[in-house]
Amino acid sequence: MEIKTFEDLIDWTRQLHDHLAKCLQDAAEKHSNERASALMDYVASHETRLANAVVEFEKQADPNVLQTRLYDYQKHTPFTPGVACDPRLTTMSFDDIAREVFAFHDEVMELYKTLIGKAEIEGAKTLLEDLLALEQHEAMQLSSQIGRMADL
Repeated sequence: MEIKTFEDLIDWTRQLHDHLAKCLQDAAEKHSNERASALMDYVASHETRLANAVVEFEKQADPNVLQTRLYDYQKHTPFTPGVACDPRLTTMSFDDIAREVFAFHDEVMELYKTLIGKAEIEGAKTLLEDLLALEQHEAMQLSSQIGRMADL
């Protein structure tokens, strides 16, 4: 997927969350460790909800902002829909899975922070700040739930 506009960026984010959800769901069914499998099931459902929330952002965003060109994105590797899931997921430990999930979210949040710093249009900056706030809130919620699961 080529990222040219803010609409493309939002769609890319949704696709990332959808892809992670599907990969985790598939791996959960194949994982031999019940605790790791439960974590992947939980995170998969969380990622699906997050992808749906991103869709709502797109629906509510100013159409002019969505069509604004995004020039600074070229430094980032675009996500290709249909990319294969990481086969390591079926053998990772609970802690390794949690680290991978948080690294994924950190990467998305870092991208938004970088783009916020470069945004020249107030509407685009606001949209990115709202998306960043959503990602941060969801990451905190995920962290809290994973922490509870780790305590069990």
